[in-house]
Amino acid sequence: MAVYQITNKQLLDNYAVITLLAMHEINIGDQITIAGVGAPFNGTFTVWDLPEYEFIGVNEQGEFLYNGANPIQWQILYPCTGDNVDLVASGGTVTHTPVCTWIDGQDIADWVGITYASDATFLDACAGAANQFCYRRRAESGNFDSLTVVPGSDVQMGTVMYGGALYRQRGSIDQFASFTEMGTAPVVGLSPVIKQLLGLGAHSVG
Repeated sequence: MAVYQITNKQLLDNYAVITLLAMHEINIGDQITIAGVGAPFNGTFTVWDLPEYEFIGVNEQGEFLYNGANPIQWQILYPCTGDNVDLVASGGTVTHTPVCTWIDGQDIADWVGITYASDATFLDACAGAANQFCYRRRAESGNFDSLTVVPGSDVQMGTVMYGGALYRQRGSIDQFASFTEMGTAPVVGLSPVIKQLLGLGAHSVG
């Protein structure tokens, strides 16, 4: 979860535009929560655009119009019904909690080789953790991905493999459960195969 400070607000043609104090990692289509700005700006909304110029309204075709002579950094536009508000200074915050949905519990069940119904709750938990972890690791390596559309089959497989590793590690601490004479095998970071599939560079920390 990330919280960003708001410096300005604006509302035209039932679209709100807020300006943040600093660079952000919010993408079009993400859910954000606005607080401390006042009605009707406050609430949870879907981001529709990330303008780089002053917003000046909507044309008859419903297209957003911008003043190319007035660039403004770090803006977020979202639908918001209310009376027009000129661009003015404002306080408040934007809370962004990205939720990645690249894989699900069924994907992990298929990889592990079990039926999904046999352990659905824990499989879903592993899928959620794998999605968030792999999305975050790729972002840390400079990849800006969609939260809902997996970047490719390689990244999907890497996420599934990581989720499968979480599932197989159930009931153990820092190691995979094992029934061999060698006992348990320690887990040290991500496997090279998972790193390769996720496109993580050599500089990444496992």
